[in-house]
This record gives sequence, structure tokens and C-alpha cells, in this order.
Amino acid sequence: MLRIQVAQADIRLPKILGSNMVLQQGRENLLWGWADAQEPITVRFAGKTLQTKTDKQGKWKISLPSMEYGGPYTIQIQGKNAIELTNILIGEVWVCSGQSNMGMSVRSSLNAPQEIAEANYPKIRLFVVHGKASTTPAEDLENGEWVECSPTTVGGFSGVGYYFGRELHKKLSGIPIGLINSSVGGTNAETWMNAEAVKESPDLQESYKKLSAFDPQKDRQEKYDRIKDYLGEFPTNDAGMRNGKALYAATDLQDDDWPLVQAPTPWNTLIDGVGWYRKEFTLTAEEAKGGIALHLSKLDDNDITWLNGVQVGATNSSVEDRIYVVDAPGLKVGKNLLAIRIVDTGGSGGMKGKPEEMFVQTDAQRIALGGKWKHKITEIPAKLLELNANEFPTLLYNSMINPLTPYGIQGVVWYQGESNTANAEEYSRTFPALIKGWRQRWGQGDFPFLFVSLANVGIPKQEPSESNFAELRESQTKTLSLPNTGMALAIDLGIPHDIHPPNKQDVGKRLALNALNKTYQKEVVYSGPMYQSMKIQDKKVKITFNIMNSELVVKDRYGYIHGFTMAGSDKKFYWAQARLIDERTVEVTCDRVATPVAVRYGWADNPDDVNLYNQAGLPANPFRTDNWAKTTP
Repeated sequence: MLRIQVAQADIRLPKILGSNMVLQQGRENLLWGWADAQEPITVRFAGKTLQTKTDKQGKWKISLPSMEYGGPYTIQIQGKNAIELTNILIGEVWVCSGQSNMGMSVRSSLNAPQEIAEANYPKIRLFVVHGKASTTPAEDLENGEWVECSPTTVGGFSGVGYYFGRELHKKLSGIPIGLINSSVGGTNAETWMNAEAVKESPDLQESYKKLSAFDPQKDRQEKYDRIKDYLGEFPTNDAGMRNGKALYAATDLQDDDWPLVQAPTPWNTLIDGVGWYRKEFTLTAEEAKGGIALHLSKLDDNDITWLNGVQVGATNSSVEDRIYVVDAPGLKVGKNLLAIRIVDTGGSGGMKGKPEEMFVQTDAQRIALGGKWKHKITEIPAKLLELNANEFPTLLYNSMINPLTPYGIQGVVWYQGESNTANAEEYSRTFPALIKGWRQRWGQGDFPFLFVSLANVGIPKQEPSESNFAELRESQTKTLSLPNTGMALAIDLGIPHDIHPPNKQDVGKRLALNALNKTYQKEVVYSGPMYQSMKIQDKKVKITFNIMNSELVVKDRYGYIHGFTMAGSDKKFYWAQARLIDERTVEVTCDRVATPVAVRYGWADNPDDVNLYNQAGLPANPFRTDNWAKTTP
């Protein structure tokens, strides 16, 4: 962006307007900004000259004429100063929002090196929104700029957003695509709702009342005081690590004044940041000669581990067990000093495993590591004093969505819900309210709102059970009753040990199928089979699906259908046997249920081997035929 004749009252544009941007085709696009009160503003674009004047508050806006795909164009804006925006395209603009699975970057997705190297798409433009919780609606973003998609710019962008946009770009004959990523990990839906939607929600009245009486400065001071009272100080710079040297891993460190804590025990939820642990254990000459394996269970989130002052391991994961092998040269006969530096990035942190999972394995024995450790918190990030985005509704909408609402878009793609699994039933009301609120504030009618049904996660259960994730997925399915919505399934794309599955390519493609069919009227199969009806005949249950113009298929070599359960009037579910009887019907039986009443499919956090698809390769949507009370509020 070129700025000329800088002055105190120069024309100022919002961050979302800039060089390299994509403007939505087929609609009038708004330009807006600030300058002196009553200042004349002239805009030149595509051979047309438009004029307006700022109001008494110095605000101005002007609508550009509707145009079809094309570019690049230049926009010149003249007042007391001049601004020129260059390399502007007319195309399709989509907002990509939600929590960490939307924010998860291309560089963290499958085949990242190859994907990044091949990301030469100058007609795809990327914009990343940064922001923090705000109790009042912001007029502008904190920062951000439009960039062309290339190997140097795509790595940090949303994987789901990029793969969605790339698929549209390819399938729509190379039209320009603008992608705006506005997502924050670990956030609930309520923080992304606008105030009007929250005020009308019976579930959120109490939270909104608390927000109305909230004092940000008082809250910040109270957080500071609580942490200082708990630790006796508020450390801001890790004294244990200086210029890459691990001072607190040294064997001659005087740590007599360090507090003793019972480990494994998570840190107080007040605390994020950096903490150190130190513990000695003893080896015989024979044990030292044979080498050892350190079993440290789960350390949250990231750790570096030293033995006798030498680094022996490091892991960036909150769920992965730490097992570090140390050969004989790194060991001592007698006392050995173990030092661990843990960085906790959010939530509870520290040592989070079980005592029996922490030990030193020698050739002859296990030496227990659970118990007393010397422990010291050495750094607390300043952001810990900031308002938590999930503390009240509207906080991220205010800072990260509200400033975007004047900008012309085609629609929204959304991946969120993991942070609402504890209130999955309520989500069936809050999520539709969020969508309605965004549409109302954008003022573009019922624009497309496409979302991802949560991926399978966790270790599969041996027996059927209730599931918060399944209940959340059901609430997502119910949201399809809103006009112009679409849902992409990820029920077969997850991995047991990570809530962030790396296969974001298929998520993006499945979202794009919804857009291609619903928004761009392409004849593609965009959905997997959806439950339609149930018919009970003696001990057999026939389930009929809406097959979405693509016949049912079973994806394994035996032809069995996995993932069905059945219950009688006692509401006790058992694994069931299921088989295809025609292109849209499945027959379900269970020897342990004398009189069938209800059938469920894929009803679990991780239903594991669900294998019912359509011929287009899209999985069947999990469902239940009963309406028995949910386990979540």
C-alpha cells in the first residue's frame, strides 16, 4: 500500500482494505475509512470516479460498482492525502473461522513440504486476522495485510482454509479467491457471537449480565495479585535459560530453597508459562553400564529434558508419552540428576501422567520417579493477565469479526465445536444463533455458512457408551435446518491421540463440495448418506438413508458394516450386526436385544472403524433414532 503526503488528519483505511485484496464479484463492494470531518473524498476505480464526504465524526464510506471476475485493478483514494491500492482482483471471498482445527496451519498438515512448495497460486489471496478479547466492538483490526498465495506466504495460513480455496480455484476455472482466516484455538462458539444474538439467547443471559458489569482493569489487577500470592512473585523472564544455556539443568546448581511438590500433579490452572523440575535417582555400577530408559509419562505442553546436565530429549506435545533412552556414557554410578523444563501454553500444565507411569527402567529394575520433585515456576507470560476469550460471550466477535462485517464476502467456512462438547445440547441453540447473528450484521442476506462436523478422537471404547462428541455432532447436524448451510464430515479423518488431525486436505475438499453444489450450482455429490427413517420388523430394523444421489457402499473387504448399536426399552445399547440390502437401506440386527427400540450409528467420540459410505467416497453421517435425554446440558 502506497501512502503519500502523510499528515495528522490523513485519510485512514481499515486494515482489511489494502493492496492485493480480492473484492467479491457480482455485488457492490464497500470502501470505508476515516479522515477530517466534512472532508471531500474522491475514489477512482476501473475508469469510474466516485465522490463522497466524511460525516461529523470523520467517517466515510462509498460503494464500488458491481463487477465480474477479473483484474488486477488499482484504486486511488484522494482527500487531503492520497492512497493507492494496487494488484486488486475481483473474485470469490470466503471467511475461514473457528478454533484450532481451522487455525492449524498448512505447515502442520499432511505432506506439508510438498504442499508448500507447490503453492504457487497468485490469484489466491490470503489475509490473517490477529486479535485478542475485547468487551466492546472494534471498528478496525489490530493488524493484517493481504498477500498473494505462494510458498513463502502459505505455510502459516489455515490448512482447511487454503485447501478449501485451492479446490474452488481449480474447479471454478482459476477464478480469483480471497481467504480471510479469523480463528483462535481453544475457543467456544459463544465468544464468536455478536451482542444482538447473545441478548436473544436464553442460555446466555447470565453471562451477558456479568459482561455488562465487567471491569477490565480491575480484572487484570486481580489476576496479577492472585498469581503473585500463589508464587510469591510474578516472574517474567525465565532465569533457568539464558542465551540458550540451561542454567537450571546444571548439576552444581544450589536448589536447596526450591519448593518440593508431589509429581505428577498438574500446575494450578492460574498458571501458564515456564517451569522447571529437578530430581535425583541412584544407579549401581552395573545399571550405569547397561543404559536406561526414562519414562516420564505426559508433560504438558512441551518439554526439554536433561540428565546430568546433558540434553537427552525434547517433545512438543501435550498428549505424547515421553520415553528417552540414555546410553552408558551419559550415566553416573551413584546419584544422577534429572532436570526438566516444561512450557505450558494454555490450560493446566506440568506433569500430568500417573505416578506408576514415571520411572527409570534399567536392565534389572524400575526406579520410581513419582513422588517429591523440586519445582520452580520461572516465567509467566504477560498475556495471562489479559481477558480470556472464553470468559464471556462476544469477546472475539468484537475484535476479530465485527471489523470485517462491512467487507463484501461470498460466505463463511467454520470448524469449531471441540470447546463446546461439555454443553453439546446448548450448542444446538447457540450455533444457529451465531450464524443468524453474523448474517444479520453483514447485511448480505442468508449467505452460505459451511461447517465441519467434528472428527473422531480418542481411544475407541470397547463397549457402546454415551458421547459428548456424538451429541455435539448431532447439534451440528440439526443446524442444517437453517437455509443455505452445509456440513462436511471428518468422522473418518481423525487420529486417536490428537484432537488436531493433520489431514486437512480432505476437510477442505469436502467443504468445497458443499460450496460447489450449493453456491456455484455444480452437479457434484456434496454429502454422505443421511439418516432418513427406521422401520422395525420383528427383531430386525431397516434404516433408510437419503443417499444424496450416490448409492451406499461398504468400505472393507468383508462387506460388513461397523459402528451400529441397538437398544431395547431399557436403553442399554449393544454392538449390532448390519448389512446392505439395497442401494439406500441397511438391515440391523442384534442377538442381545429381544425387542428393538432404537439404533445408533457412529455414536462415540471415536467410532473407530465406521465404514458406511456412498459411491462418491463420502462417509455416512452419524445418527441416532431415539430422542432420549442427552448427557450434556
